Amino acid sequence: MKTRIWFARVLIAPVVFFNLQCSLAFLLTPARYAPSFDLYEPPGIYMLQGLGLLFLMWNIPYLVALINPQKHIISLMESVIMQAIGVIGETLLLTTVTSGYAMLHASVTRFIVFDASGLVLLFIALLASRVKTCPTKP
Repeated sequence: MKTRIWFARVLIAPVVFFNLQCSLAFLLTPARYAPSFDLYEPPGIYMLQGLGLLFLMWNIPYLVALINPQKHIISLMESVIMQAIGVIGETLLLTTVTSGYAMLHASVTRFIVFDASGLVLLFIALLASRVKTCPTKP
């Protein structure tokens, strides 16, 4: 039982780490990333900092799931759903990016790969965290 919890934590941890790393990068050094989204100073900086705050907020269920994936299975389920929404939404968004925006296309593609990888890890963690119940004897 404990092995499954730790296995799930090992899968959840990199998703949390990279999400928080991205959040902090956008919050602390937005000017570095704004041009990749065809955003420029000062509005682009504020927009990226806003995204950084959103990424930070979105990590709450991930952090709760990391504490104990079995006990907080609902948070893990929410994380999987949030991650899936991200992958689907970013993929749909990518279809609307015109060919004249190569940097933006590359940035959205990176988010898709990043979020799809996280989705796979979180889904495996969810499967590992499921509590198997034994039928009771009559």
